[in-house]
Amino acid sequence: MGLLGSSFEEKVRAAVDAVRALGLGVGDLDARIEGKVVTLLGTAPSMEVKTRVMQEFNARVETDNTLNQIRVAKAEPVVLPGPAAEERWHVVVSGDTLGALAKKYYGKGSLYMKIFEANKDQLSNPDLIKVGQKLRIPS
Repeated sequence: MGLLGSSFEEKVRAAVDAVRALGLGVGDLDARIEGKVVTLLGTAPSMEVKTRVMQEFNARVETDNTLNQIRVAKAEPVVLPGPAAEERWHVVVSGDTLGALAKKYYGKGSLYMKIFEANKDQLSNPDLIKVGQKLRIPS
């Protein structure tokens, strides 16, 4: 199936259809086209899926810019019975990383996603934390 003679809009639509066919669980995946700038829309079950959709789309069609405005669905919090654990907080200082914080609080830097997941209300990327942010450190 050659897309050589297809219009830009047709190529975008074909790329969106191909990404939908991957079955990644993105609800209402769509694309808004303005010139050669494409904005991806929909709801993904996780940040990883949101990122993968962008990668898969960009591998299929060349744009001047692709904006990823796919929302990540928020999971309902699970409330467990029993006494509430004491909540800890950390104010980010220069040089902090989630890996370093996980090492400090849990003894293993590889547990950084635990801190990221607890702070998704203010973090969209585990590699982008800012000095002065107050991060929740779950137990």
